[in-house]
Amino acid sequence: MCDEVGLERATEVDDRRISRRSLLGVGAAGLAGTLLPLSASSAASAAKQAPRNQSGSDRLLLRGGVVLTLDPTTGDLPEGDVLIENGKISAVGTRIPIQGAEVIDASGMIVMPGFVDTHRHMWQGLIRNTGADDLLGDYLAKVLFGFAPVMRPDEVYLGNLVAALSAMNAGITTLLDWSHIATTPEHTDAAIQALRDAKVRAVYGYGPNFGLAPPWFENPNQPYPDDIRRLRRQHFSSSDQLLTLALAAAGPEFSSLEAAVREWTIAREVGARISVHAGVGNPGKQGLLQALSQRVQLAEDTTYIHCSTLSDIEWRMIADTGGSVSLAIPVEMQMGHGMPPIQNARGVGIRPSLSVDVETNQPTDMFTQMHACFALQRAHVNEKDLFPGTPPPGDLLTVRNVLEFATIEGARANGLASKIGTLTPGKDADVILLRAKAINVGPVNDPIGAVVLGMDTSNVDSVFIAGRPIKRNGQLVGVDVPQLLDRSAQARDALLRRGRVSGASQAVIHS
Repeated sequence: MCDEVGLERATEVDDRRISRRSLLGVGAAGLAGTLLPLSASSAASAAKQAPRNQSGSDRLLLRGGVVLTLDPTTGDLPEGDVLIENGKISAVGTRIPIQGAEVIDASGMIVMPGFVDTHRHMWQGLIRNTGADDLLGDYLAKVLFGFAPVMRPDEVYLGNLVAALSAMNAGITTLLDWSHIATTPEHTDAAIQALRDAKVRAVYGYGPNFGLAPPWFENPNQPYPDDIRRLRRQHFSSSDQLLTLALAAAGPEFSSLEAAVREWTIAREVGARISVHAGVGNPGKQGLLQALSQRVQLAEDTTYIHCSTLSDIEWRMIADTGGSVSLAIPVEMQMGHGMPPIQNARGVGIRPSLSVDVETNQPTDMFTQMHACFALQRAHVNEKDLFPGTPPPGDLLTVRNVLEFATIEGARANGLASKIGTLTPGKDADVILLRAKAINVGPVNDPIGAVVLGMDTSNVDSVFIAGRPIKRNGQLVGVDVPQLLDRSAQARDALLRRGRVSGASQAVIHS
């Protein structure tokens, strides 16, 4: 799939409509087979036979770590165990008896739920850091109207694969892929296949390609949003899988009111959650969310992203209808969306979730997001006092608040709070082990403070998703990282040569 001749060929979108069978049966699956332990064609059958951990047992005991369950009923343990059986958390306690379980020594580790990212454009994995200095307008011109219209399905596959693996490497076990690259059904299927091959827990957010001309909402021949019906039948017919479905709605700020009504209607027809950018820059000041509420019912099935310039009325509408909020604080500050609305959310009783957003100018981890959230909120509150006194109790975020934003609130915003987000018996075993005996945090005196403010991706020792090891002893399991990066660099080079990407190639440094 990624041969240089094929990648260098500059073609128009209509000429890139290769068959779904050739892409997913030979192309993406064949590529995955060289980079990952299982090819796509054998993954389903092998998953039924393969053990969930390295010993061949379906029982795994994480022994003797500092356990942060983030479950107020279960509580946290200064030294405890987590028992995993058949992919689920079976018990949390001290000195849990061993009966045929593989035991992992978690002493010197912090054991906690995996981080949850509620909004990331994963197809951009091939074009990381191409917009380091960009503002929002630069991003729109370069990425959505430059890269997106010329990207091929195999490049979308690689971008998603790189983004998913790097997220898991950083301790993120669940993310929402805000996939606004639905150029053709083949592009969509390639993105989904990459998530499946990576074995990440993901909400696939089906979104339009903004860079197509005419815009999708003026062209009835575009697959979006109607193809979501096929996606539901073909890829998301079962609720017992790692991948779930959402609609990444353009919404009234990025399309039209009529188009947004159509999006909300079809999402609810197929039972998909809705994720939408709202309150982004000046368009967010025009009351478009309030106008939309006159046409469709706002409800708890919707996550609103950024929300920087929404009105007080619109904030109250989100809170009153049970909606959730996703903040990408470094992006919002850096690219000019508007001031991150942490205080607006708190003012109406909303606990936000956190997200990476774009890798064109952001790192791939949740530690950066937590650092920014904690520091910015305290800057806002402390600025009002400037030494005279202490802010009233409850005004300042705590590190526990922020850790919950990055876990349980993310699970809630992704519609997965019953499955993940806390180490609660009965939930799926999405667990990470963080090295506490490391020079950047040791000796640890406050485990939550160490996670939120002291740690980075170097502390991520092990990652489990539904009990399956994704990363162990600091290394991704069964992934040929050098080969993946080589193939990604080849695809990146060809994409840049294809044209219509003004100035982006100058940002690439060839090793």
